[in-house]
Amino acid sequence: MTDSLSLAAEPAGEQDVLARSWERAWRALGLAQPGSDAFEALMRAYAEPQRHYHSQQHLREALALLETVLPTCRSPGEVELALWYHDAIYDPKAKDNEARSAAWAARVLREQGASDEVISRVEALILATEHRAQPSDPDARLLVDVDLGILAAAPHRFAQYEQQVRAEYAWVPSFVYDFKRREVLCSFLSRPGIYATDHFRALFETRARANLEQALR
Repeated sequence: MTDSLSLAAEPAGEQDVLARSWERAWRALGLAQPGSDAFEALMRAYAEPQRHYHSQQHLREALALLETVLPTCRSPGEVELALWYHDAIYDPKAKDNEARSAAWAARVLREQGASDEVISRVEALILATEHRAQPSDPDARLLVDVDLGILAAAPHRFAQYEQQVRAEYAWVPSFVYDFKRREVLCSFLSRPGIYATDHFRALFETRARANLEQALR
């Protein structure tokens, strides 16, 4: 991983990232991998037509970034599975996407025999991606930083990201969207650090701030 995210890989490579990550997450949890229907249901969800940014592309990029820091996680299986499910439900008009995504993950984990403790931790990790505040849990901080990796993307990818987010809110009038989007971008810039971990702060902070300032201009 360099100082910015790259565009998605070729299709074969993309599938390798997905398959490798899915298998690794369940293995790290010490649980039997669910049937292919669980994986396919997620793929269908991430391919829904209302998604332009919160799509398979985002999932692949985030998983590839997480892969570079998995050895530093306290519970890598929980973090990786939480990343898989963090946008499993995505309705741009809803306010409970993360909660419903967490419930989906909990249901699948329960079916595979996960303990209540594991299920609770995965749910908490997913809810941390609401980005309402920087979490205190080390694994949650790492997960949130991975989810925000797009803010430090190379300029062409960041511009694409901005267009994708706008497409997801195509139903919002421009003057309303521009005001709300500016609020979101400014909220990140106003933080002492956009990234919660030392690793990603050193790697991404400068580029992310440059991207956000450019977007505001």
